Amino acid sequence: MGIYENQVLPRIVDLSCGASMLDPVRELTCEGLHGRVVEIGFGSGRNVPFYPGAVDSVTAVEPVDTGWRMASKRLAAAKVPVERAGLDGQSLPFADNSFDSALSTWTLCTIPDAQAALAELRRVLVPGGTFHFVEHGLAPDAGVQKWQHRLNPVQRKLFGGCNLNRDIRAMIEEAGFEIREVDCFYEHKLPKFIGALSRGVAISA
Repeated sequence: MGIYENQVLPRIVDLSCGASMLDPVRELTCEGLHGRVVEIGFGSGRNVPFYPGAVDSVTAVEPVDTGWRMASKRLAAAKVPVERAGLDGQSLPFADNSFDSALSTWTLCTIPDAQAALAELRRVLVPGGTFHFVEHGLAPDAGVQKWQHRLNPVQRKLFGGCNLNRDIRAMIEEAGFEIREVDCFYEHKLPKFIGALSRGVAISA
């Protein structure tokens, strides 16, 4: 990774995905997390304040050192132990059935092989484990989708491979998860092409 990817991009992502207007969505996404949790795309730890009391520990998967350093104050205030123990969501260094819950917030848009990452999450979750997610992706409306497809090459180039037009629900189901609940909506304070969100919980069979 170059200077932009290591130093500049993590700060841009922190500002865009860390906006306080998204905190209610983060909190809803974290509801129901329990036991041993693995979080991919940990970033600067924006979810840390919202881990519920039922969480025993969090294993953070974050490839960029800058993001981890930016999380230091949140980690110091964390009510549960958080350990960085992975760099690549596509290849998790954990045994099968290691975690009770998994968390991904605005991460599946950027992972190069998102299907591999989802397969890895399913592998490391216990049977019946829960996968909690909120992601931006393919909009429900054809007119918005058209703009997403047009703008996606620019988005990918400027924002470290982030995609506007991935079908989040389809990807999760194709990985073998059973979606227990999902809410697809536009975040009204964002442009529709980037504000089409999918938030929900899926079960590892």
